[in-house]
Parts: sequence; C-alpha cells; structure tokens
Amino acid sequence: MKFVPVNEPSLDGNELKYLTECIRSGWISSEGPFVEKFEFEFAKRVGRKKGISVSNGTAALELSVAALGIGPGDEVILPSFTIISCAAAIIRCGAKPVLVDCDRETWNMSVDQVANKITDRTKAVMAVHIFGLPVDMDSLLALCEKHGLLLIEDSAESIGLEYDGRPCGGFGDISAFSFYANKHVTMGEGGFVAVDDEALAETCFSLRNLCFKDPRFIHDRLGWNMRITNIQAAIGLAQLERLDQLIKIKRQMGKRYTDLLSGVSGLQLPLSATDSAKNVYWVYGIVLDESVQFDAQEAMHRLKERNIGTRPFFWPMHEQPVFIKDGLFAGETYSISENIARRGFYLPSGVTLTYHQIDYVAESLIEILET
Repeated sequence: MKFVPVNEPSLDGNELKYLTECIRSGWISSEGPFVEKFEFEFAKRVGRKKGISVSNGTAALELSVAALGIGPGDEVILPSFTIISCAAAIIRCGAKPVLVDCDRETWNMSVDQVANKITDRTKAVMAVHIFGLPVDMDSLLALCEKHGLLLIEDSAESIGLEYDGRPCGGFGDISAFSFYANKHVTMGEGGFVAVDDEALAETCFSLRNLCFKDPRFIHDRLGWNMRITNIQAAIGLAQLERLDQLIKIKRQMGKRYTDLLSGVSGLQLPLSATDSAKNVYWVYGIVLDESVQFDAQEAMHRLKERNIGTRPFFWPMHEQPVFIKDGLFAGETYSISENIARRGFYLPSGVTLTYHQIDYVAESLIEILET
C-alpha cells in the first residue's frame, strides 16, 4: 500500500476557476472582491451578522481576546486539552489562563468543573469544540449568563457542526475559526472571527488592519496585519460552496471506521453523536485502553512502518514545558487530559481518503493491537 496521509484536502470544486479570476483581474491582495464575499457568506453560514477574515486560526484567537478587552488582572477559563494557541492568546494579552479537565467520552471541556474555577477575576470562558463534537453549550451559556462572563468559542475543528440545530461558531460573544489545510473549509492558511455586535466587529476590523484611521498613518492603538489575500478568499469561497458535501463524506468515513473497529478490544472510539449533535469527524480519534501494552507513540510508530500517517492528540496545557518554566499551573493535574494525550491519536481523516485506504488502516490497527 502506498503511503496513506493523515490528511489531504479536496480542491476539485471552483477553486481553480476563482483563482484564475483573481490572476486575470489582478486582484491578488487583501483588497480583492473575494475577501468581502467570503466574509459575508461564511458569517451567514455560521449564523453571525459580521465576519472578519484573518491570517490563521491563532490570529483569530488573539484578535478575539484583544477585541473583548481582556488583559492584565483578568482570568479566562479554558480546557487543558487543547492546542497551545488558546492559552497563548490569553497569556500574550497579559491575562491568566485557568484550566479545567475534559470529558472522558467527548474529549471536550468539562463544563461541570468550570463553576468551581470562577473567581471575581474571571472575565471569560473559552469553549473549544474538539475533533468534531461540541462542548455542552446549554450548560456553559447558562453559567456564563449567571456570572456575567464573556464567551469565546473556538470553532476551528467544528466547521459545519451543529448544536441543537444551530451552527457551532454562532454562540457567545465571539467565535474563532481556522482554515488550515486539514479543516473542513481550507484556504491553506487562514482564520476567521465571527460576531453579532456591530461595535465589536468594527474593533476587530481595525485591529486586523494595523488600526488605520483617517489620516491613514496616524495610529492611536496598536493592531496587527492579519489580513488574508483575495487568492486565499477565493479558495475559501469555493470550499464553502461544497461544505455540505464534504461533511457528508466525513460522516461516511467516520461510519466506515466505526463499523470496522467496533468491538475491537482495547480501543475507545469517538462518539457518533451526543444528545445535541451529530459528529462531523474533523478527525477520527481513538484512545488506547490501559489493557493495551503500549502507548500512542508506539502505536503511531507501528502504523508508520505500514505507510500510514497519524497524529498525536494535544498535549495538555498544564504539562507544556514553556508554561511550567514560567511557573504556570504548578501542582495542577487533569487526569483525563493526561491519559488521552498519552494514549490517544488520530487516524487518516482527509476527505480524499478512499474506502480501500480506510479498510487498510483499520486492518493494520487491528493487527498491531494483536501483536
């Protein structure tokens, strides 16, 4: 079997047509018409009034935190099990990240633990939808309303996911997305911030574009150059047009994996659904049971020997060397996050994956578990 990549995007819609239009028109910078069109269409898709495209998902998080006015003295609650960009955005604005563990079944943040972490310095909660299933938003929204907290929704891994029929990314005060190559909508690199509040949207637009005003080169606030190009937006728009089709493919792939791996001893498979959502399988993650005599790193190594690409789960924030060095999270433990970081990884999950490849991956996984 040829190498099975962990992800490969599908670019066989209108991507080439729109890119050709960019080149022929000469509109290749951030001033091009595809940028505004993509912002309008993506914001509409996630149920928001305003959308601000940015250079990547990390930029979207940093812009979100800055636009909400979070800063020194503030605390933001987030899951330990997430990508480092979430905690970094909080730290870089001078605020303090406060961690909770994740749920054993969904791998999303444990909302039950959030209430115990709220103090008089808590300003916001950052909800991160993990791997294709959503956070318990009803409980979290009620908690934020009760305590007057802002809600930041990291929806990078949940494009096309709905919670009780409502698009993820449409909750709370502000939401952030990523359009990296492995996302359901990609433009290679790119990100997005979505809001309903007009004034907050204007702040985001300004911060994204170096806080230019009139006169143009006189600034009263420091912003960033986080703009995307017309070329990126053209690819993103073509991808967005096919989102429903891509989600259908992802769900078919998830079902295929689950059918093949159900009943295999030693594996925790992703939930196909919760009471509020149907999995969109951004990736197909698995966790090795303690009965398996090796960890995720060894499993990935064995699969690599069979020409299969994999990726590890996130490493918990409280165990990140960069944060430990700075004295953060001293003495804190989050047992579920620690366990799935060591025993969890995800299988090839790109939309171009064939059933033949899925079958080979599943067969190979079963074989390495039996040896």
